Amino acid sequence: MATEPVFIGRPTDAELSDQLLSTAWRPWRRLGKIGFLVAIIGTLSLFSGITFTVMRGIGVWGNNIPVGWAFDIINFVWWVGIGHAGTFISAVLLLFEQKWRTSINRFAEAMTLFAILQAALFPVLHLGRPWFAYWIFPYPSTMGVWPQFKSALPWDAAAISTYFTVSLVFWYTGLIPDLATMRDRAPTRAKRFIYGIFALGFTGASSSYRHYRVVYGLLAGLSTPLVLSVHSIVSSDFAITLVPGWHSTIFPPFFVAGAIFSGFAMVLTLVIPVRSLFRLENVITKRHLDNLAKMVLVTSWVVTYSYILEFFMAWYSGDEYEIYQFFEARPFGPWAWIFWMMMICNSVIPQVFWSKKARNSLAVLWFVSLLVNVGMWAERFVIIVMGLQRDYLPSAWDVYVPTYVDWMIFLGTMGFFLLLFLLFLRFVPFVPLAEVKELKHELSHEEGH
Repeated sequence: MATEPVFIGRPTDAELSDQLLSTAWRPWRRLGKIGFLVAIIGTLSLFSGITFTVMRGIGVWGNNIPVGWAFDIINFVWWVGIGHAGTFISAVLLLFEQKWRTSINRFAEAMTLFAILQAALFPVLHLGRPWFAYWIFPYPSTMGVWPQFKSALPWDAAAISTYFTVSLVFWYTGLIPDLATMRDRAPTRAKRFIYGIFALGFTGASSSYRHYRVVYGLLAGLSTPLVLSVHSIVSSDFAITLVPGWHSTIFPPFFVAGAIFSGFAMVLTLVIPVRSLFRLENVITKRHLDNLAKMVLVTSWVVTYSYILEFFMAWYSGDEYEIYQFFEARPFGPWAWIFWMMMICNSVIPQVFWSKKARNSLAVLWFVSLLVNVGMWAERFVIIVMGLQRDYLPSAWDVYVPTYVDWMIFLGTMGFFLLLFLLFLRFVPFVPLAEVKELKHELSHEEGH
């Protein structure tokens, strides 16, 4: 059976440049303007919710006792997870020399940065006094006020700041050759000046390009351990506690697999409409979408295995609290429908990707990717809310109900994410031009042309 190509056609380098840089020069159509309007409305919702929360306190959220962690931590973990595919596609696949990463890696890298920005909002707001957020960093203090390292908050601060910094440097380094091309081809003097500043004097000479490749490879090697470390640290927020259903050594690999699962699904959600709108079928081919779908299928099975193992460990432990949590509270307690939605979206629906026909259908790919993201958000809800609302003390049991402020902030982060992503599409070459040209010449050389 023939393998789908990763690049279609034989355009010249100039034609490729015209195609992939045109989005930065031409005005957008009506659909793009509508997207910007929706994103701005969502962003206003986010900052309105944040302002109201800061003015009135987190009592305007639905958090209660015992559900002290709710939408804020659910959304924090969900957004951090979405950012995982960017590092995986960019760094891990680069080190393994996978050619199919070339056209989609910048999508994934940008998605990582914007998702981490959304995630970083929630721990700060969760503090209750966000103006003291700097307390969670180990800054030198003459008063001897150091972070409480037994708390998970300093761990999260270290994980997020490291992940964001390395991902930002890695993303920007990959952009430099394309920014230099935009500098040289910009239609106005102002744009040439602006892109010239960000290109850092890159000329495309062999010596410059050799140093660039060395730095890019080193950053990929530095980024790769973050795939495992960041969500392992986030999972430790739960694993270090004694809450039934949380105190488990399976959480780090379980959370990492779930993060990659939701991250690849989000890449599909973003790539498919952009590919169609900008007519990029020649550089983002069915091969890319097929491989992304296969990665979703593989990680779905890892997540499903983790679910099975959780139930087995609860039963095998003989601990009545663990047994109650997994066999009664989650499948039959309050919000049980979210538990079953999680199981269906994460374990059942992705199995359609066993079919090549399903992997070749854009509608199926996009719809399943949306459901996977819904399912992964539901998983965080199940772990956090359903784990807390039924713990050791029945007299303290309560049911969590989110308020309109919770929904304003959550939906607002989606709008803010969309706004950042649209700005990225508007001003930056979102398909790596230099790498696509390099791939084209490699494929031509292999074919003997």
